[in-house]
Amino acid sequence: MSKYRIGTKCVQAGYTPANGEPRQIPIIQSTTFKYATSEEMGKLFDLEASGYFYSRLQNPTCDTVAKKICEMEGGAAAMLTCSGQSANFFAVFNIAECGDHVVASSAIYGGTFNLFAVTMAKMGIEFTFVTPDCSDEELEAAFRPNTKAVFGETIANPSLRVLDIERFANAAHAHNVPLIIDNTFATPVNCRPFEWGADIVTHSTTKYMDGHGSAVGGCIVDSGRFDWMASAEKFPGLCTPDESYHGITYAQRFGNEGAYITKATAQLMRDFGATPAPQSAYLLNLGLESLHVRMKRHCENGQAVAEFLQSHDKIAWVKYPNLPGDEDYRLAQKYLPNGSCGVVSFGVKGGRKAAESFMKNLKIAAIETHVADARTCCLHPASATHRQMNDEQLLAAGVSPDLVRYSCGIEDARDLIEDLAQALDSID
Repeated sequence: MSKYRIGTKCVQAGYTPANGEPRQIPIIQSTTFKYATSEEMGKLFDLEASGYFYSRLQNPTCDTVAKKICEMEGGAAAMLTCSGQSANFFAVFNIAECGDHVVASSAIYGGTFNLFAVTMAKMGIEFTFVTPDCSDEELEAAFRPNTKAVFGETIANPSLRVLDIERFANAAHAHNVPLIIDNTFATPVNCRPFEWGADIVTHSTTKYMDGHGSAVGGCIVDSGRFDWMASAEKFPGLCTPDESYHGITYAQRFGNEGAYITKATAQLMRDFGATPAPQSAYLLNLGLESLHVRMKRHCENGQAVAEFLQSHDKIAWVKYPNLPGDEDYRLAQKYLPNGSCGVVSFGVKGGRKAAESFMKNLKIAAIETHVADARTCCLHPASATHRQMNDEQLLAAGVSPDLVRYSCGIEDARDLIEDLAQALDSID
């Protein structure tokens, strides 16, 4: 499918039925798989043959959908996880362990920040956070001899800062480590980070990819281009024998294109079991089939809403990458020329109290701990997804106390604007 455009890949990639086979991907709702002999199954456990033996590690339905996302991103291998959070955890933990260090953008989702700064810190992995617009000198100073990766989001949730992927990739590669990019908000429809030097891409498929609030999920895609053996001393988990899996050295056995995802599956999925359900993968695939159509509408609505809010006298500020004059407009034109996303962040004059009053009076947009859905929704992050952060951390993440995250669905933009107008008029 590599020769086809993204819209065709959304619909067709990952699954080609043979004569007489189901047109829609089959749901293989089975925990186990039968084999005639122990020798045949043994080859699967030794990774000498491809196939399935237990759905905690792999399942045919899940792998079919992972293959589609892999082709959409232009990667070499991919795996689904049960959530975007587990995808980001696996992506980092697959190459970093106790005593290691990671450089990360500070403008990331609050749950991911907490995963890194609190939970993974307890595991002995230290993170240094840099602002996405840090100077080259500041970025360089963040690296250490034990740095194993750099992490960022294409479009940060909810600050909507656009990462200069190429610059961060160059910095990572100068230190012989991969760049991991969470591409959830842009999706491969609007940005393919591998084209700008990223090495690993993650997604919370719960968002635009699913698009209908029907199934929580995540995905990791490996570009297959990072040379692990060239920096073997940095990545012993990939470049030395894994005694927990028959002494396999992943980078030698599976090469650059297969080592990373094979290790994440055989080792991390085996031990943590962050397994997506086949039914969830099936629902995700339904969402993927219309992703290219929906993203265009999401972006059109986001642009219209951002322009309306920018001119309203009760709005203190508006953040949307594709607005002329936005601090990230230049980067958006480079990385997101066809549109960024449907999420608009803004502040209501009067601060938190005014924002709460405004949100209470919205008729179409529902207040939800969700984003990037076919239905418009909104959230006050400082009171919800980012409430574990202190004021200093909030500001570093680009989240001010008055910030409202408004996620435009695929409704008629005129109705969304009329709803926003009446809700703003209701503020005392």
